[in-house]
Amino acid sequence: MKASNPWVSSIQDSVMIILPLILVGSLVTVVSLLNNIIPNMPDFSLINSFSFGLLGLLVSFLIPYFVMEKKGHNNKKIIAGATGLALYLMLLSPIVTEDGNITFIISRFGATGMFLSLVIGLSVAAVMNLASKKSFFSEDSVIPEFVIVWFDSLIPITLLMLAGWTIAVPLNLDFFEVVLKIFSPLAQIVQSYPGYVLSVFIPVFLYTFGISGWVMMPVIYPVYLSGLAENAERVAAGLEPTNIALQETAYAFTSMGGVGTTLALAVMMLFASKSYRLKAIGKATIVPSIFNINEPLMFGGPVVFNPFLMIPMWIASIVIPSIVYFVMKIGLVAIPTKTFMLWYIPYPIASYLATQDWRAVILALLIFVVAFIIYFPFFKAYDNQEKKKELNASAE
Repeated sequence: MKASNPWVSSIQDSVMIILPLILVGSLVTVVSLLNNIIPNMPDFSLINSFSFGLLGLLVSFLIPYFVMEKKGHNNKKIIAGATGLALYLMLLSPIVTEDGNITFIISRFGATGMFLSLVIGLSVAAVMNLASKKSFFSEDSVIPEFVIVWFDSLIPITLLMLAGWTIAVPLNLDFFEVVLKIFSPLAQIVQSYPGYVLSVFIPVFLYTFGISGWVMMPVIYPVYLSGLAENAERVAAGLEPTNIALQETAYAFTSMGGVGTTLALAVMMLFASKSYRLKAIGKATIVPSIFNINEPLMFGGPVVFNPFLMIPMWIASIVIPSIVYFVMKIGLVAIPTKTFMLWYIPYPIASYLATQDWRAVILALLIFVVAFIIYFPFFKAYDNQEKKKELNASAE
């Protein structure tokens, strides 16, 4: 379910567009594990730098593009995206040498630049959308449309670039750092224990009412991405990673079977059901659940709007991230430092690949047991109810 607001849905669509690039970066992460087995493996890190490492740059183009499209200004969506891209590059505070060469800090193009790209993308979209409501030409003008678009775009683009120049040159502000400081309280909240648990629980809570957790991604996802980028920078500097609230952590532990850690529920439906209906659902959903796809279970069980299964899902989405947080906080399992978005990899394989720590396999097995214990009494009550319905129906 997408947000109906064009501004929020544009952020969602931008994230969806860059997902394949994140997946490519994840594949490079998996391949890099072979360095421990195969000597003289090629260094594929450049692929990661120009896929996952360009997310902020790409989003600065995509957000104004999608906003203009959703606002009905299709003839200006490309130029709006290009303006966002240009302004983003200007405000990365590049170093201009005396001989005219420009040097960028490459890390600012990636996940750490997501906050800047959000600010710039939405700002460019707002100005371009406002300017699109007026035109220098009448609707029945004989002037070609592309010429009209050029002239109507001159003023908003000039104003935007002048604003960027004012920040970068006369004021001499590192706008990248300014934006990071503005968003740092949000990042600190999400990276705290209660913030991390809420970032897992809220999407699950919404999902139990049939609302996709993707509606939270415009808020949570940039924090997750910047947290992973910061972890990678700390490791490169010889420091320990500290950010636990990451998408990689979800794909390592809290999304076992899908959002809400529902693999245990699918297993008990298959093997512990007395109800013929629930056993049939278990047979139908076990394979998708193994690959962390739980829509068939959520809507076929159903879990959605079913108090018997909603409540344990809420409990699991508080207990399990709590376990993960404290286990990683005290250093029993490594905190992820490389991108891993291959969410369809079965557990506990995904747990190892995301963390590159064999102890994550043990934690994944523990989480399965905990999820099983949480779901089981609620499942049995639901199973008994469904079995009684089936017996009553057969007796009639």
